Amino acid sequence: MSKRLIIGLTTGAILGVFCIIGAQVRFGATLSAAYLFSFWYNRVIMGLVIGLFASNYKLRVLLLRGAIVGALVSLAFYSATEFNDLVGFLAGIAYGVIIEFVLYKVVK
Repeated sequence: MSKRLIIGLTTGAILGVFCIIGAQVRFGATLSAAYLFSFWYNRVIMGLVIGLFASNYKLRVLLLRGAIVGALVSLAFYSATEFNDLVGFLAGIAYGVIIEFVLYKVVK
């Protein structure tokens, strides 16, 4: 596995934990473990997808790509919630940008 892929997966997993915390704060203890796992796993998949892409672009292109990939990957989870978690969807876009930025800074 490449360094970019490993760091993308790790960053996605860490951001997934923040998603779980955020979801619990927003919705209280009413969310199932399966829901929370799916939320976390969505962020791991985001890190995987972003980590697979090449990094030989300018930063603004990478950040735009991160936002687009974040939106596309998050759309899968957002649609599974019957479009009830807009904050989670928007966070996915931001997390896509964060993952690309981390990869840009760490993997040269």
